[in-house]
Amino acid sequence: MTGQQLPASSLTGLLGAWSDTGGPAYRALAERLRLLIADGRIMPGSRLPSERELTDALGVSRTTVASAYRELRDRGYLTSRRGSGSVTALPSRIEPELGRHHAPGIDTGGLYDFTCAASPAVPGISTAVAEALEDLPYHLATPGYHPQGLPALREEIAASYQARGLPTSADQIIVTAGALAATSIAIRAMTQIGDRVLTESPTHPNSVDAIRRSGARVVAAPMSPGGWDLPLLEATIRQTAPRAAWLVVDFQNPTGRLMSAADRQRLAIAFARSRTTAIIDETLYELALDGQQMPPPFAAYDPGVITIGSVSKSFWGGLRIGWLRVPEPLVARILDARASMDLGAPVLEQLVVARLLRDRASILPERRAGLRERRDALASALRSVLPEWKFTLPGGGLSMWCELPAPVGSSLVGVAQRNGVLLVAGTRFSPEGGLETFMRLPYTQDPDTLRHAVELLAASYGQLTERGPAARRTASALIA
Repeated sequence: MTGQQLPASSLTGLLGAWSDTGGPAYRALAERLRLLIADGRIMPGSRLPSERELTDALGVSRTTVASAYRELRDRGYLTSRRGSGSVTALPSRIEPELGRHHAPGIDTGGLYDFTCAASPAVPGISTAVAEALEDLPYHLATPGYHPQGLPALREEIAASYQARGLPTSADQIIVTAGALAATSIAIRAMTQIGDRVLTESPTHPNSVDAIRRSGARVVAAPMSPGGWDLPLLEATIRQTAPRAAWLVVDFQNPTGRLMSAADRQRLAIAFARSRTTAIIDETLYELALDGQQMPPPFAAYDPGVITIGSVSKSFWGGLRIGWLRVPEPLVARILDARASMDLGAPVLEQLVVARLLRDRASILPERRAGLRERRDALASALRSVLPEWKFTLPGGGLSMWCELPAPVGSSLVGVAQRNGVLLVAGTRFSPEGGLETFMRLPYTQDPDTLRHAVELLAASYGQLTERGPAARRTASALIA
């Protein structure tokens, strides 16, 4: 709810049993508010209720609230602006960019790498490449530019949506050079400079960067511990009237949450009322690990939805093939936006992916079984050596979202790297900062590697917490 008024009733719900911690009431209230801001549950730039409003809502003295606000201001978590009231902020020492590391695939120098949520290639890609090369001579006689994609691949993608109960023609499919390119194209087509785009927090940072580079303003709605906060999302949509929304509803990156069918329908209604174009990223849809029945596609509830797909997570990132499923009236608009960015995805890779999609029923079960084994190995290791870290076992996707007992995520990045483990701080997944008590841990390496990496991570966390604030300041400076 960046830049928006946070109602006293909503804040009361977020605070929970804040007074049970003991000590002076104002200090307990200030500490609970500080953690909510640091964790990203209250976004920086949100206007808190007035002292009088919060006093009435909590049933405490005005002095308690005034003292709590004053302590937050002294610590840099609250600012007072004339005409704007009390506005949340992050201290200057907490930077949202802490934890930004190398691009995936660059040599990590023997370090255990928890920065990249992507798996090695599935078996069968070499065979698919060999078969695709047999068809390549036919295409060599053409210019090779296919702004919408090869018809054979578009037919396969459309058929996959048909199988999920979503009527789709090949003419609605636009093949792109990966999901990130699809995001950039869709945002460029559907927004103008300065338009608001709604996202979750936490969320995929590279996609947020792509949205901002298109000139749009990101409006982040914090997720709750249980997933999407539908009342908060609806309130944010009403208050900000975003032109578009970019969301991941299938095993959300990084939380691993799966949005229910009922919530998809409810959210689709809210978007329709505000005339917000929903851009839904389904790149993790194929990675359901527990055999659960998947909800219908988000587009089943709103014909105006733009859907993003990709084979990067399910087959291999090196193929760099994604796509957009677009409502028919928007196809020309999307293609016009695409023309200034590129003229199509590589032909050979499209031929390869068309074959893989035809064989996905035999390929993907092995992929899911391997990820399920790795997920369970990571969960077991965390429970064994870091029992104080909290997480919900994700039903799919590629990563675990862990909550630490204290907001030391950015500091842990530096300590862990010296001990041989590469991490990305939770702050990197927040569009507006915060999330210092969280860490994303992908389970894309083999079980033995994951177990050893967690042991080193536990040792790093122990060093950090034993040395206290001085060590945290030192580690933070090393990675800033």
